[in-house]
This record gives sequence, structure tokens and C-alpha cells, in this order.
Amino acid sequence: MPSIPFPDPTDAQQDQGALLEDTLRNRHVAILLQPIVSICEQEVYGYEALARGPEDTILHAPMALFEAARQNGRMLELELLCRELAIAQFGRLGLPGKLFLNVNPEALLEPGFRGGRTREFLERAGTDPGQVVIELTEHYPIQDFDLMREAVTHYRDMGFAIAIDDLGSGYAGLRQWSELRPDYVKIDRHFIQDLPSYPGKRQFVHSIGELAKSLECRVIAEGVETLEELEVVRHLGVSFGQGYHFARPHTAPPRAIPRGSFGSECQCSPFWHLTDSVGTLLQERPPLDPRSALDQVVDLFHHAPDLVTLPVVDGHEPLGIVRRYELMNLYTSRFGRELHGRKPISAFMRSEPLIVSRDTPVEMLSRRITEGDQVTTVDDDFIITDEEGRYLGMGTVVELLKKITELQIRNARYANPLTQLPGNVPIDEHIDRLLAGGEQFVVAYCDLDNFKPFNDTYGYARGDEVLRWLGRLLVEHTVEGRDFVGHVGGDDFILILRSGDWQAQCRTLLSRFEENAPAFYDEEARERGGIAAKDRRGQDVFYGFISLSIGAVPAGPERFHSHYEVASLTTEVKAQAKKKPGCSLFVDRRGTPGGPA
Repeated sequence: MPSIPFPDPTDAQQDQGALLEDTLRNRHVAILLQPIVSICEQEVYGYEALARGPEDTILHAPMALFEAARQNGRMLELELLCRELAIAQFGRLGLPGKLFLNVNPEALLEPGFRGGRTREFLERAGTDPGQVVIELTEHYPIQDFDLMREAVTHYRDMGFAIAIDDLGSGYAGLRQWSELRPDYVKIDRHFIQDLPSYPGKRQFVHSIGELAKSLECRVIAEGVETLEELEVVRHLGVSFGQGYHFARPHTAPPRAIPRGSFGSECQCSPFWHLTDSVGTLLQERPPLDPRSALDQVVDLFHHAPDLVTLPVVDGHEPLGIVRRYELMNLYTSRFGRELHGRKPISAFMRSEPLIVSRDTPVEMLSRRITEGDQVTTVDDDFIITDEEGRYLGMGTVVELLKKITELQIRNARYANPLTQLPGNVPIDEHIDRLLAGGEQFVVAYCDLDNFKPFNDTYGYARGDEVLRWLGRLLVEHTVEGRDFVGHVGGDDFILILRSGDWQAQCRTLLSRFEENAPAFYDEEARERGGIAAKDRRGQDVFYGFISLSIGAVPAGPERFHSHYEVASLTTEVKAQAKKKPGCSLFVDRRGTPGGPA
């Protein structure tokens, strides 16, 4: 029997090398761009450039393409080609926002490396370096952190922002993050896939978000493929997302993402909402047609001295803004009127104005302004639209600051002085607002058991310490931007929960409380399991450790009409929870499937 011929691996390597040579020589690399979106602002923030080799070949997949380049000593050549093509395509399409470029730090070690090439590509494409974010990617282990630091310094010196790609995957990790202090960190898609079903993944993403705040870093969730994953990502406080749910990589990607892709109204504001929306700042301003001549606009400013800024609107779509002082400086310059008077105003407008929907919470707009670079002074204005993006009017930063200050003073009046959490008035307003908006939520009344004998034994100072700790614990076990934590007074707290796994939240909270409460007792009491104190009749009674009782009421507009009705039932349900010994959760099931608890 003749022997079966097996392919020679050397032949395969030669074929691969020949194909790579042809790919590099003929520049047969396709660049796909995938949007990165701002989840809260519901708009495109930038694009990641992704390379693909020749179609229908073994080098089409990016991992195969770059592995072939590494094996054949052509990594630097391939990286520069991909970078050049990506920058050229981004500039040619005139896309908004940032351009994220994948860079392997090993390229700095390649023979023939010369700094400044990326800047050359940008100048050729007419793209500002401030738009570029360098994603440092490690496909192979690099133990030398000096090399990573060198890469960061090299690219930052050229004006680029820095991102760490695929956090939690490969060789990237927390050490890189802490040492390199990147501007962005991208969470690997593994932690986003099936996120709603895995508490461990949710905890990981939440922890990354908390760490990012302390390091002043922005977090991007990769691999968002479903609306359910997006909802959880948003509720965990992640500001940016990327994945098939928004758009697949494409040679000509979309400039905007449909509003429907973002699901429910954005809830990226803090635990304590300031309650007012941007619509309260609306000022009517006559919009300018983009075809209006500069002469006409200058005449309009001349006859309306109070006007500082005007919007340029095509139909209902806002395109930009024009400012009085900028136009007047141009118009009154030497030959300004003769050279520009008949040109359309669209040629002189600022084409990237700050545009915000009227239903946006004022605190979210304030954060957007302070963290961004579109509005720089209190004299600047912003455009206000309806929910469909149609022009309504304008608002001013001055009025926004006044509104923020007014609401902060008002809300501080109702804050609990011990925990600084919202008191009765903000709690009631929040419940009424959710009911009016048709929202489904759960009100959880939290109350301490055996707290009075603890106070009588150890004094009010230690009792206050317990209450402050409980307030922090409640905040820690709720989702920022999704849930609400309030302090009614004394040892009574209110949670307003909107996450699908609210029962798991409550049980985890009870477990943490039960585990840590004994630490507030002295050693003798911990050994005995409690303390002896007098009851209300003056009799000596043994009391176990402080415990936490939670009475939970599912709520919605089909069941309640106001906070008065909700408060009445939650008080009753809380009393049922306190009948159970130790830490307990009692859920009211009247009016919900399954009957009473």
C-alpha cells in the first residue's frame, strides 16, 4: 500500500511568507472602523480601526495576519501600513470623534523603528493628533514594564491619548493600569458576554468602574452584543460601549447610532437626582438657515444687541452655532465685508456645538461640560433638542450653573445630617417621578433590630457609627445611576431598586451586614453572642447582635398612584420582616404573580 503523503510544514510557512510579502508589497490590507459610543450621551464617541488581510486567504483574520508578520520579522512594516491606511481612511471619511489605533509596544524594539511617522500620516490626512488614542495591545508576554512605559511616554509626547486594550485578557492587567495611568481602559469582551446572567462578571465590571474613578480613567466595554448586556453595562456605571449591538466593523461606518439601540432612557446620573431636566433651561432663539448670507446675520446681530449666540438649523436639524464676537471681528476686519459678506453662514459656524436633549438631567449635562472640551467659558451656549433630535432652543452655561446651585442648596436642606443621604422629600419625589414615568421598581424598607439596647449599652456615638456604616453599605450594594438610597431617619433607610436581580442584591446586603455587625461589639459581647440590657419595662433581657430587616414592595403605576400609597404598604411589609429573627427579607407579593409571601 502506498504511503499517504503528509504536507510539509516548511512548504506551508513558505506559502504564508510569500502571501505576506504580496500583501505588504501591494498594500492588500482592508481597514474596518467600528464605532465606540457614549452610552449616556447616546452618540458616537470615536472609532476603532481594525485590520483585515486579503479575503479568502489564510491571512484574512487579524491574528493570523499579525502572527505571520511576527514570524517573518515584518511586524513593524505591517503595523505602519495598517496605521497609515487607518488614518487616511478616517480622514477621508471625515468621521467625528476619536480614532483608536491598535499598537503593539514591541514595535518600538523593531530594527528600523523611527519616531514621528504617525504624525506624518496625520498631517497628510489633515487629522489632529488630539483625535488619536493609541491602544496598547499585548498578544505575547512582555515582562519588561520599562518598555511599556517607554511606549506610553513616546506616544504621549506626540499628543496622543493612551488606552489599554482587553483588560482581563492576555497579558494586560492591573499592574499595567496602575503603572501606566492610561486615559482609557477597555474591558475584554469575555466579561461582557452574558453579563446579565453572571453575578461574578457584574462585580468585576463594577469594580473596574470604581477603580477607574479613582484613577481618572474612562472605561469602554467591548463586545456589547445585546440590549440586555447594554442595560447592565449602563447600570454598572460604564460610560462607553463597543460591539455588534451598536454596529459591526465596516469600511464606511455610521456617523450616528439609532436612538432605539440604547433601549430605555439613560440613567447615568448619580444616586441622588437633582430632579430638574435641561428643558427647564430652554430659551427660544431664532434659528439661522445655513444658506443665509453673512451680511444678513450681521444685520440681525446689529438689531438685537442682546443676542450673543445663534443656532444654524437646516429644517429641524441643528448644524452648528455662530457667535456675535467672532462674526463681528471677521466682518469688521480689513476687506472682511467685501470678501465674506455674501458667503453662506454655514462657512463660518462652529460645526460641532454641544447638543443635548431636553429630558437630560441637569447634573449629567454639568458633568458632560466639565469633562469635555466643547464648552470652555460661562458665556458659551448649547443647543437643546427634543427626544428625536429636533431643534427646540438654546441654553446657557450661566443658567445651568445657577440651576445646579439652586438644586444643590434645596436638596442639601433635606439631606440626613448623619449620613448625608437624601431624606423624606427627595425620596417621595423620586417615587412619584418613577410612577409618573411608568417605571417598574422595588421599594425596600430597611430597619435595624436590637438597635436601641445597643445604643443604651454603648452610647449614641457608637450607634451613629453603625448608622453611617449601614449607609455606606447600602450605597455599596446598589447600582449607581440605577438605584436610589435614602435615609428616612434614625435607623430607617429606603432603597429604590430598579435592577432585575434586586433580590440577590438584598440577600448579599443581608449577608454582609450579618458578617460585619459583631465587630461593633466588645470582645466579651462577641463571645456571648450579644448583650444584656433592660427592655421598655425595665426588665433585664438578653439581646443578640444587631440585625437588618428588609421589607420589599414591587411597585409600578398599575398598582400605585403616589408615594403615599407606597409608603403605607412598605411600612406594613417592613413590620412583617421584623417578625423574623435575625437578618431577613420579606417580599410583598400581593398584586404580583405568585400570591402573598
